[in-house]
Amino acid sequence: MQIGPYPFSVRVVLAPMAGITDLPFRKLCRRFGAAFAVSEMVSANAQLYGSIKTQRKIDHRGEAKPRVVQIAGADPRAMALVARFNADNGADIIDINMGCPAKKICRQQAGSALLRDQSLVRKIIGAVVEACDLPITLKIRTGWDENSRNAVAVAKLAEEEGIAALAVHGRTRACGFHGQAEYETIREVKQGVSIPVIANGDIGTPAQAKRVLDFTGADAIMVGRGARGRPWLFQQINRFVEDGVMVDEPAIEFQYQIVAEHLQALYAFYGDTMGVRIARKHLAWYTKGLPGGSEFRRQINSETLSVEQSRKVKDFYQRQLADHILAA
Repeated sequence: MQIGPYPFSVRVVLAPMAGITDLPFRKLCRRFGAAFAVSEMVSANAQLYGSIKTQRKIDHRGEAKPRVVQIAGADPRAMALVARFNADNGADIIDINMGCPAKKICRQQAGSALLRDQSLVRKIIGAVVEACDLPITLKIRTGWDENSRNAVAVAKLAEEEGIAALAVHGRTRACGFHGQAEYETIREVKQGVSIPVIANGDIGTPAQAKRVLDFTGADAIMVGRGARGRPWLFQQINRFVEDGVMVDEPAIEFQYQIVAEHLQALYAFYGDTMGVRIARKHLAWYTKGLPGGSEFRRQINSETLSVEQSRKVKDFYQRQLADHILAA
């Protein structure tokens, strides 16, 4: 797969996720083999450009190229301006969000709400492509609801307007994240356009990644929720897709090493107070399914000091290791 001047030798990428795909998590997933990692979406509201929240979203310090920033909005001119803003602030690829199902986004006629207005879709894409000399990608859903699946039509007009690659989540906006993703529409999109197509939705295992690639013919797959608490999933998927080798979950010692490094990166990026709060959800995902995880999460959610949070995490993983040795 190639997007603009960027060739990719692996076929799995990190999906944009609000409140999750910050700089520490993007760098971690890239380290484990994600071809690229898409940022949290940046609003086209120019009044937010200088906010701390936006500045964190567009922070690319130490991030390998290509640095992909997702933008969201419903006004073509504002979208062009935010694309230019990010191009001037370190982005290498701009991704347009037309897939977010969140009510607060759709109420602004942005995200997946745009799929109901193909004329506006065309205007936004045209404005963004014209605004900056970077590859522009697009993320969509299969349609607004099951009675208006128009992903193929949107994909074709996107290609006509200069979109360099397209990611398709196998659900309509009405589905939210409920039920199972379907991949028939993604296959139809792939057959209908010549630009790279990335399949997204319910891809949480190497075997599922391979099935989706084979069924859809997509150029790559995009992993979102499946990578929460499992950044090593990219490495597992790459190995299985390339060689058919199923790599086990990493040893508990290695998992602790990754968790500890992630915590320190969060503290450094957000500061201790906010870093501790942000870390809680990641710790919940990392420890899901581990013995004693429920009690650990109850304790950790009341912790406010980074040094104590780190200590409790270390103690938890040491108990995991001791129990594993005793059971062996």
